[in-house]
Amino acid sequence: PTPTATAAVTTPTTTTAAAGVTVRTHDGLLRGTVHDGYRTFEGIPYAAPPLGRLRWTPPRPAAGWSGVRDATRPASACPQPAGEVPGGSTDEDCLYLNVTTPAPAPAGAATTAGGAVGPVRRRPVIVWLHGGGFTTGAGSSYDAHRMATRGGVVVVTVNYRLGALGFLAHDHLPGSGTFGLADQQAALRWVRDEIGAFGGDPRNVTLAGESAGGYSVCAQLVSPAAAGLFERAVIQSGPCTGRPDRPFAPSSIPLPDARAAGADLATRLGCGPARAREVMACLRRVPVARLLDAQGADQQPARSTGLLPVDPAAALAAGRFHHVPVLLGSNHDEGNGWAAGIIQAGNPVTPVTWLDVAAAFFPLPGQAAAIVRTYPVHEGDGGPVFGAVIGDADFACPTARTGTLLATRVPLWRYEFADEHAPPLVPGTPPFPLGAPHASELPYLFDLGGRPREMTPAQRRLANAMIDYWTRFAAAADPRNPAAPPWPGHTVLSLAPDHITPTGTFSARHHCAFWNTLG
Repeated sequence: PTPTATAAVTTPTTTTAAAGVTVRTHDGLLRGTVHDGYRTFEGIPYAAPPLGRLRWTPPRPAAGWSGVRDATRPASACPQPAGEVPGGSTDEDCLYLNVTTPAPAPAGAATTAGGAVGPVRRRPVIVWLHGGGFTTGAGSSYDAHRMATRGGVVVVTVNYRLGALGFLAHDHLPGSGTFGLADQQAALRWVRDEIGAFGGDPRNVTLAGESAGGYSVCAQLVSPAAAGLFERAVIQSGPCTGRPDRPFAPSSIPLPDARAAGADLATRLGCGPARAREVMACLRRVPVARLLDAQGADQQPARSTGLLPVDPAAALAAGRFHHVPVLLGSNHDEGNGWAAGIIQAGNPVTPVTWLDVAAAFFPLPGQAAAIVRTYPVHEGDGGPVFGAVIGDADFACPTARTGTLLATRVPLWRYEFADEHAPPLVPGTPPFPLGAPHASELPYLFDLGGRPREMTPAQRRLANAMIDYWTRFAAAADPRNPAAPPWPGHTVLSLAPDHITPTGTFSARHHCAFWNTLG
């Protein structure tokens, strides 16, 4: 470990007062909030604000401060359109993280007369990377107190640069296409150096994420620069074998494609062809709101870069990744949310329209016809069938492929979240029952937006079992524990309120043989 990591392990200092709790980090004192059974520290800077000339540069170290810094409320989300973050955000000063840690101090702590806590038993650490298609989301959306208190872990949720601000690529721009991934690594380095002050073990860090956050975990698994920054990985609905030619699933794109997209964006913003330095100076003057309006709806990290040298799928196939235990999974009905949105936008899926709808999303010759034969639509079932196509093509089968590649090299635990009555994530009535769609497992682990979803007693038991699995994996690289139903190795564990059982039919149910052969 580095000298700073060693210091964080041996000399954390925490004081408690009526106003909250104060922790000393290497950058300065932080005042957090005491809750019933846990403590939170929000809006902690882990890198310098990427403003002005620092827009589109790798993250720089955060500046220290004097006095006590308030850490009782989250910082701004990174720039993004309105959606998950009400009203969106245009604040580039956004490279902050949040820490949730059990309270009181871990067993074995030595408390001095002045309130300082001496050396303590270190807790496992989970670093959470949010989803949102690399364009939306914020670490502060994930209230992790149930995971911290029930599982006895320290949870860190992270903001990272999004959209064009996080993933712009341009000729001669160092860090092209991977600024958001570089931010995640900066946050992991902060955890290595500072988490000991919060009771966490910097030598026992699990990197976890969902959707774009899950794919980010894939990218960090194969990034040379992430070596030694985490000891386990959790990948939720963000398979490492996603493909940019198939819609919705997160993936990476070749650097030349990313640079072409960056050049097109520069032209549309009035910063067209010129010397690279002049183009970047022009782009750095563009107001954030205008940049958000001009950027594409989809963003992907660029590969063939220093941070992400190869496609994660190729790296896994070659065994060139950090060999850490992995917990991997997807949801039973991943595609239903997208299918419902497309139908509600005026694109009905019927036996008459099905071939044209399939061709719009799978345009290569012969693809649509093969899909229609494998997934026939009858009157009244177009929505679920379309959702199954999206989910199987983009999530279930790439997850199975990712698992096959990982299992030959590292301990692997696979699940499928299958609560067909999962609490809805958004208001309104969908055109058909969504089952267990993309992101529907998240309320079982977190209180999204600080608001717990209404659950039946059986669903609450499932949530507790999932937290037990996830946190036990973080502690010991093996999710099995006496408090939860058995999870045999080398099986997919189906997670539903009425059953938590291994299933051997995952690939057949999701037509993975078909998708593995489709061009």
